[in-house]
Amino acid sequence: MNQSKIVKTLARRAMVSWREQPTQYDIEALRANIERVGLVIRVRWAIVAMLAAFSVVAAFVYGMYSDLDVLVRNMTIPAVALIFVLLYNGLYQATYRKVGNVSFLNQAQLLFDAVVVAVLSYYSGGVYSWFSSMYLLFILEAAFILPRRRDVWLLVGVSATFYGFILFGELFGLLPHVDVPFVDNALYANMPYVLIRYLWITTVFAGAALVGMLMMKSIHAREEELRGSSFVDDLTGLFNRPYFMRLLATEVERARRNGGTLALVLADIDRFGEVNRTFGVDVGDHLLDIIARHLRTAGEAVAGREAQGVNIACRIGGEELALVVPEEARGEDDRISLEERALAMAEAFRSEVEGIRVSGVKVTVSVGIAILPRDGDTPDALIDAADHMLSLAAADGGNAVRASWRDEDHESADA
Repeated sequence: MNQSKIVKTLARRAMVSWREQPTQYDIEALRANIERVGLVIRVRWAIVAMLAAFSVVAAFVYGMYSDLDVLVRNMTIPAVALIFVLLYNGLYQATYRKVGNVSFLNQAQLLFDAVVVAVLSYYSGGVYSWFSSMYLLFILEAAFILPRRRDVWLLVGVSATFYGFILFGELFGLLPHVDVPFVDNALYANMPYVLIRYLWITTVFAGAALVGMLMMKSIHAREEELRGSSFVDDLTGLFNRPYFMRLLATEVERARRNGGTLALVLADIDRFGEVNRTFGVDVGDHLLDIIARHLRTAGEAVAGREAQGVNIACRIGGEELALVVPEEARGEDDRISLEERALAMAEAFRSEVEGIRVSGVKVTVSVGIAILPRDGDTPDALIDAADHMLSLAAADGGNAVRASWRDEDHESADA
């Protein structure tokens, strides 16, 4: 792999959506990431406000029992760290909607927070510091906001590493100890105390991560259940007709606005009513479920790894299925047209269904394809065109794929 391809690969992984003309799903992923970044910023403002209030009260109490020079010496670094947090959080607040396409922006913010807490912990006594408890806030924040568990454990590991560096750096003389009032400052050099303290704090870190992730797992499961009841067909797991209509309208508008194109593939199981009457509804449902999965995988297989998830399979009727195939950015060497890709998906799906056997029952499908703007420039026109092609395929005896441009090519060849 040459350098330019490596750079492109890294850039694509760093971005939520890297296509020049993002699909609806790219846009939804981008919106979700921006919302998560905004939530991190709002949480940090709340934490900063609490820290500021604590600092004012603590400085007042501190001053009552300490000399002024000791107060200034011990409060200077925490005050600078607080100002730094205010500045970079303000910068994020001003720019996060513009840079929200960077997928690891949340992780970067939380790593900054871990560094700030490490600085605060060191200059407030190290092993005695109360500021180490702030790591718990950011770990819980990560568990609630970050989409992947490994990112939460990464923050736990980084926090434990920073905290361990301070404790053991002071223990072995790598870092000068910062004396603070009201504690026995000799304990920082006590090996058993430092080890037990470190083990306890890291255990609490891991516990906070587990509690947060378990809570979010339950919340996400409930969200998926609610989402599924609204947009997902219970039998096949495909998106249902209401979602299909909304999706198609969105993709048609996007394609028209960008001067692009869009393919709609409609499929119907041949003589499916006879299967239900002869072999029972359970066999019919099982067949439909398997066929729906083949439609999804056929779209993903032909689309390629980088475009997987772009082609969306739906169940729009009893035995009627649909595949929405948007035009997406392709690599420099990809010369395959949208028509060819849609036809390849349809043929792959038809061929796979032909080989399915359930309880000795075999079925076939008829498939029709329509292209925007060739066959229609509205959702209804596109559906009508694809349905007309589907009807022609069924009239030919089924187990066939029909598309308008193929019919035109055949007519031109016959002439």
